[in-house]
Amino acid sequence: MPAKGARVEIAVIGAGVVGLATAWRAAARGARVTLVDPRPGSGATSVAAGMLAPVGELAYGEEDLLRLGLASRDRYPGFVAELEELTGRATGFRSDGILQVAFDADDLRALADLRRFQESLGLPAEALTGREARRLEPMLAPGVRGGLLAPGDGSIDPRRLAPALLAAAEKAGAVLVRERAAAVLVERDTAVGVRLEGGGEIRADQVLLAAGAWSGDVAGVPDGVVPPVRPVKGQVLRLRARGPVPFLGRTTRGLVRGSPVYLVPRADGEIVVGATQEELGFDTRVTAGGLWELLRDARELLPGVTELEFAEVTAGLRPGSPDNAPVMGRSALPGLVLGTGHFRNGVLLAPVSADVLASVLLDGEVPGVGRPFTPDRFEVGR
Repeated sequence: MPAKGARVEIAVIGAGVVGLATAWRAAARGARVTLVDPRPGSGATSVAAGMLAPVGELAYGEEDLLRLGLASRDRYPGFVAELEELTGRATGFRSDGILQVAFDADDLRALADLRRFQESLGLPAEALTGREARRLEPMLAPGVRGGLLAPGDGSIDPRRLAPALLAAAEKAGAVLVRERAAAVLVERDTAVGVRLEGGGEIRADQVLLAAGAWSGDVAGVPDGVVPPVRPVKGQVLRLRARGPVPFLGRTTRGLVRGSPVYLVPRADGEIVVGATQEELGFDTRVTAGGLWELLRDARELLPGVTELEFAEVTAGLRPGSPDNAPVMGRSALPGLVLGTGHFRNGVLLAPVSADVLASVLLDGEVPGVGRPFTPDRFEVGR
């Protein structure tokens, strides 16, 4: 840990995947970086399923976010190859596509609407009959009506990704301080570092605020500098399949009477089932109702899921901005850069966010793909 009052170039508040990836990229370019987080990778990152699905999660009116997601997804193969070679750590990266399926006729119509929207944007998505979907995933229920295959989407294991990113950042020279950031230090209307919970200070030329759902709760920042970032609760269930034959071959998303559910398989037999979306503030309780909804919908799509071994259930808090898109760039407070508000897409957007934020911190520029997501878009009159 740096001595009290030690000076670094960049102090990063928050060691989720966005903070870690940015610290790695900035340190690799020669910056002196200090990460401040008592438990790296323990927030939304540790709960996330790790879908890399810009096509599968496409929504109307989010074309800028789609372009950002595609840019990040396309970076992932090289990003992971570099990360795994540098650290010797596997990340569970897969790029074998994501299957979306419909439970009933109304769900199938919704998928058909989504396919037409995808086609209008030039995105590849293969329409499947129910039989074709079951050929890909034999455990699907006989009543599944049809589906879509997004061949370029995939997944990664965030619980493996975060330690690998931390190892890469430290190899590049970044230093981790396992302490909570109590406040941003502000002098002469400029952010100049971080005050630690234990009373120490880290002086810095620039501060990157990447504290996820807690980004708006860090003291010292003047009102209105950080756009409102709210916590959005998600409950996630982890099951385990035993035996030589995988229960599920690829990530499968489903609509069940209009309700979304997804199942993400890991190489070790773990299957992540998620996720609820609840606007309940900083509430991380696991509820019977949330688990029941997940199991109910998962069982409709894959009846055998109830025979799997129960492994874990968790709840995390996604950071949602006012428009549910990332907030990346310089704030109105000189010296303070924001990297938060990634909502459901923090893991997907980690590579491109790291590139955008490293460019802001080290070059003073926002790359083109990041320009729709700067903090000033929330200013009155814009």
